[in-house]
Amino acid sequence: MKRILFSIATALLFFACGDGITENTMIVSGQVKGLKKGTLYLQHIPDSSLVVVDSLQIEGDGHFSFQTELESPEIFYLYLSKKDNNDINDRISFFGEPGAITINTKWNTFDTGAVVEGSESHKKWEEYRKIMSQFNKRNLEILQSSMNQESPLDTLQLDSLQRISDKNAKRGYAYAINFALNNKDSYVAPYIAVHEVADANPKYLDSISNALTPEVADSKYGRELKELLKQ
Repeated sequence: MKRILFSIATALLFFACGDGITENTMIVSGQVKGLKKGTLYLQHIPDSSLVVVDSLQIEGDGHFSFQTELESPEIFYLYLSKKDNNDINDRISFFGEPGAITINTKWNTFDTGAVVEGSESHKKWEEYRKIMSQFNKRNLEILQSSMNQESPLDTLQLDSLQRISDKNAKRGYAYAINFALNNKDSYVAPYIAVHEVADANPKYLDSISNALTPEVADSKYGRELKELLKQ
């Protein structure tokens, strides 16, 4: 039995190597249910602009698969071009990392109904975004309350709403910073510091950078955080 298992393992390793799969390979696959025709693009932002990593013409059942090499975990995008002259709700963002990642969704709820599995970094990022969405929702409520009035608000009322909005924003910043500090072994931590709270007090960003594990500190976003602090 051991000999058989060893033979199977060797065969799998052979085919993996033959396909160019390494420990840094990310394989993104899944299905866009209901999609009969369209083009899927795997995208990311290596520096400052959005770049297409790969693309696939969909003809039929909506199944797809992409494969690419990663330097370290980072944000990727799955963009669907349906030729409907509307880019809204056609892009799924996910935290990519080496290994197999599955994304299943539907063509008419492409981004809102997407289920991403297989990425621990994405799971952590979703945990963060779930709470942050509450702060964003509160900001929207404050804005709506200032607009949905029968008569214009006076200066005192506007100042009061502004103080409430500022307090909510500070709470959001505090949550983001604490989340990064409490998840020093996650690649999401430096991403939050650089792309969510880059204008926070440098001492907090420095605390996040110093708390990162060596592997995370040497990642794409870890190095970006170091550069941000130098500036």
